[in-house]
Amino acid sequence: MRPATSGTTQPADLVPSTGVSEARLPVLIQGGMGVAVSGWRLARAVARTGQLGVVSGTALDVTLARRLQRGDPGGDLRRALACCPVPELAERVLGRYFVPGGIAPGTPYRPVPRLGLRPSRARDELAVVANFAEVFLAKEGHDGPVGVNYLEKIQLATPAAAYGAMLAGVDYVLMGAGIPAEIPALLDAFAAHRPAEITVAVAEAGDARHTTGLDPAALWPGAAPAEPLRRPRLLAIVSSHVLAAYLARSPVTRPDGFVLETPVAGGHSAPPRGRLVLDERGEPVYGPRDAADTAKVAAIGLPFWLAGGYATPGGAAAARATGAAGIQVGTAFALCRESGLDDGLRRRMLSRARRGALEVRNDPRASPTGFPFKVASLPGTLSEPEVFDRRPRLCDLGYLRTPYVRPGGAIGYRCPAEPVDAYVRKGRPAEEAEGRQCLCNGLTAAIGLGQHRADGYHEPALLTLGQDLGFLDGLPDDHSAADVVDHLLRGALAAHG
Repeated sequence: MRPATSGTTQPADLVPSTGVSEARLPVLIQGGMGVAVSGWRLARAVARTGQLGVVSGTALDVTLARRLQRGDPGGDLRRALACCPVPELAERVLGRYFVPGGIAPGTPYRPVPRLGLRPSRARDELAVVANFAEVFLAKEGHDGPVGVNYLEKIQLATPAAAYGAMLAGVDYVLMGAGIPAEIPALLDAFAAHRPAEITVAVAEAGDARHTTGLDPAALWPGAAPAEPLRRPRLLAIVSSHVLAAYLARSPVTRPDGFVLETPVAGGHSAPPRGRLVLDERGEPVYGPRDAADTAKVAAIGLPFWLAGGYATPGGAAAARATGAAGIQVGTAFALCRESGLDDGLRRRMLSRARRGALEVRNDPRASPTGFPFKVASLPGTLSEPEVFDRRPRLCDLGYLRTPYVRPGGAIGYRCPAEPVDAYVRKGRPAEEAEGRQCLCNGLTAAIGLGQHRADGYHEPALLTLGQDLGFLDGLPDDHSAADVVDHLLRGALAAHG
């Protein structure tokens, strides 16, 4: 990798050699953790070491809008927006959301346009500007690589978000929580400022195809620039060699590499294959069928990284022994000083984890997506049943809503975390809603941007981490992102002699 700018040891002998590009690949990918846990400060800190820093692209529209309403302390967002290549977009976003000095404590945040199939110029502009600003700030002041992480599950947000990130020169797009088969073509089109669309999964739609897309030319006051954008590499986040082989089978769907996740990785996990069986803790049981065959992934011929349980000094060396280019690590960075987590929550989790008292449960019911989701237990958060029970069920952000066809043909939206009676009226059984958490509001509260409501209610936080916390033994008490990189890659270098 390029020389370190922070004193971090760089294991040049661990830089993999591939035929996909003359550019060197990172050994270490910092995981994209949302909402905004992997913010621009964290991604920039990692990228300054020469490894791949990644910002979470989930809900950047709402995080930008709320930070502007808080007055943009420090002025970083306004500095980024001043560099937006389409200044008219940035000016409109600032006009809608920026509050000099910030809104009064307890004042509700102004809402942002919700995702939907119906086109919305205001929604697209906010997404483009928010993703531009986050990537711009992550790339500012260094030449290290920066990526952005999106969820295939949130298809309605992807086109505008991806174009905004590309306007800022993002180097990698990482995509998980689904099958990103249409993303290569989307990135190709946007690099040439051409319109593009992707298919949206709509329940009860039968054979009808629904799409969402973006025409970049519509965002520019004149014609779109003739000069193309640099097309970022796409890394598909998968849990099986079968899915990797499926995506690689055609040039149309083939990504530029893979991140192969194990079930202990933080956030969402793929469900076990076959019938769901729970252990005595109520967690899904994974077996041999759920283990990805790394030899088969290596045989595809594209670079790949291993994620989930590799945050050890020998983790990168062990991964490379399987043919991987390196590793992806999330939780060690989620608990570092540059993390986007609310600092009080971060310190409390870190203290408990160091004492061996932090429980992280792979909850099969928490996420509205139906995928198992890691929930970290901390008093006062939604991990506590009494806090969950006190929270009124509502779905006002709606990133995980599912579009469906209503009787009569109109499009509706439903989420199992919304009020149960509303969910049932939309044609689904009440038991699907049991135990579901509002990830949108809970994860936004975890970064200190939870909604305040007029009646005094304040959203409680929902916290997620990976289940392997053993990496803490080799790190300082309040570690930095550079400490994590140095710890993991110095050990990897030693393992390679």
